[in-house]
Amino acid sequence: MIQERMAVFGGVYSNHVALAALLADVRQRGMSQLYCLGDLGAFGPHPNRVFPLLRAAQVAVVQGNYDHSLGHGLPDCRCGYTDARDNYFARLSYAYTFHNTSAENKRWLKDLPPERRLTFAGRQVLLCHGSPRQTNEFLWESTTSNAFLERLFRDSGVDVIVATHTGLPWHRELPGGRHFINCGAIGRPANDGRTAVWYAVLSAVAGGRLEVEIVPLEYDYRQLAAEMRAEQLPEEFVTTIETGWWTTCLEILPARERARGKY
Repeated sequence: MIQERMAVFGGVYSNHVALAALLADVRQRGMSQLYCLGDLGAFGPHPNRVFPLLRAAQVAVVQGNYDHSLGHGLPDCRCGYTDARDNYFARLSYAYTFHNTSAENKRWLKDLPPERRLTFAGRQVLLCHGSPRQTNEFLWESTTSNAFLERLFRDSGVDVIVATHTGLPWHRELPGGRHFINCGAIGRPANDGRTAVWYAVLSAVAGGRLEVEIVPLEYDYRQLAAEMRAEQLPEEFVTTIETGWWTTCLEILPARERARGKY
């Protein structure tokens, strides 16, 4: 029997269409605990449209690297890419988002907390963007060892860590009921050939168990693609929305994760 549930999502990437669909989905599921793990801007059109949706739904938000950069007026997104092509598209995305985010919303982003801690299902939970160590750290399923996760749990003093940043959802349960969860991103597909995006639902179950579900979310991706083209965003970004395959940010992917994609 489920006693309590919460929804966690990240990587909004200005996808106000998917955000509206998510908020409707969690309402239908009867959930009132909603957490966003940051990166409200980037990639998509009309970044200002996500803010009123989050505020109206009283979503608790963690600061991502994009949010920190926008809020502090930095010249780039501090995304953590190392490849020249990845950084080229990151610069285009950041410039568009920076110039189309209001001063009021930038001030709000500046004051967001870098992490949130709470108790859920009798466990101490840490919500962050990349990792407890670093906002823009990429934690990939194929390259993140159990020993490394054990260290994160020990150093953070928690039982559950939920992060995003990579855009690819995954979940691993370790001995002692500890969980690492990457909730994925709702701003763009997970490089899986599907137009759906992903978020996580955590459920406190009778007997003290914690259940984790990675939830696919369908939304009107055609509307988003049309808005992106109208805003003259890179066609590579639009192709990802329409096909579910990443065309950018590929070089940062480990070999196993990249092999799952088309390019």
